[in-house]
Amino acid sequence: MNCFLKTGIAAGILILSAAGAFAGNGDTLKTVKQRGELLCPGHNGSYLGFAETDDRGNWKGIDIELCRAIGTAILGDPSKVRIIPLSWEQRWPSLQSGDVDIMIKASGGTLSRDTDLNMQFSNSYYLGTTRVLAHKELGLESLKDAEGGTICVMAGTSQEKQLTSYLQQIGIEMEVVAIERTSELEGAYFSGRCDTYIQWGPVLAVSRASSNDPEAHVMLPDIIALEPSVMLMRQGDDNWVDIANWTLSALLFAEQEGITSENVDEMKANPPTVEVGKFLGATPGMGAGLGLSDDWAYGVIKNVGNYSEIFERSLGQKSPYKMDRELTALWKDGGVLFPYIID
Repeated sequence: MNCFLKTGIAAGILILSAAGAFAGNGDTLKTVKQRGELLCPGHNGSYLGFAETDDRGNWKGIDIELCRAIGTAILGDPSKVRIIPLSWEQRWPSLQSGDVDIMIKASGGTLSRDTDLNMQFSNSYYLGTTRVLAHKELGLESLKDAEGGTICVMAGTSQEKQLTSYLQQIGIEMEVVAIERTSELEGAYFSGRCDTYIQWGPVLAVSRASSNDPEAHVMLPDIIALEPSVMLMRQGDDNWVDIANWTLSALLFAEQEGITSENVDEMKANPPTVEVGKFLGATPGMGAGLGLSDDWAYGVIKNVGNYSEIFERSLGQKSPYKMDRELTALWKDGGVLFPYIID
């Protein structure tokens, strides 16, 4: 073993040790306040609807918006967030080393990420389903009608395993075309090489909306699987997990109570309920236990908006992708999202 290799291994061990110490100290909030900036992940390219850049190079998307919401909760200003482009492979080393403060990157909560990588999760902020896109001209009403046809899938992914199980479940056989690169995978489907295309639902919706003829493709009703997207943090910092969860809850509570970026000043001046008054900082008690100001939630809604506002401009009807909320709707609208109770 040469000297350079030994040095590299030693440095790697030191980084991991430092990361563990950093996580165990539980000082993420203090670190962010001292730095005056929240470090969040972007994407090394564009993950449309979640982390992408506009024609001026400005970041947007639901993951970016959640980072700005947390940055506003802590520092009072959504501009005090620095987005660091990361690949999927860089997610966990970057979080563990402290290169980013929180991982909000369309990532699911899994057992191995909890127990092997020592991460903690927030509540789910997006409940994504694995779906199937089909050429409309085929007249398919469900995937079962596609028996004997071809289906494109990303090679080596959970979707490939899910597809195998689902085909067995509904009792049909299809020719599976597994391709590693997303661009080649989508090219194979849209060129007609595959009759159908299985992928995470939001990705399919974006792909369809970005195609030459969105109306030529339909989303089949089959729900192949479900994956909750969560915010991930290093273990050992419970207050940091609380801040992530309460920021998400604030976005959902505001939507539930009809508080928007446009009417939040009026709501704070004339709270309709005791809970809303406390939530917006008109009366004390919202921030001290978290290490934040009492009006932090007011600042989040004023500067970023409630969950519905974020969703609609990132993925929904005010975006190019025109996605419905589906399961990612509030409990009162037939979805599964809900806020914590303000007491």
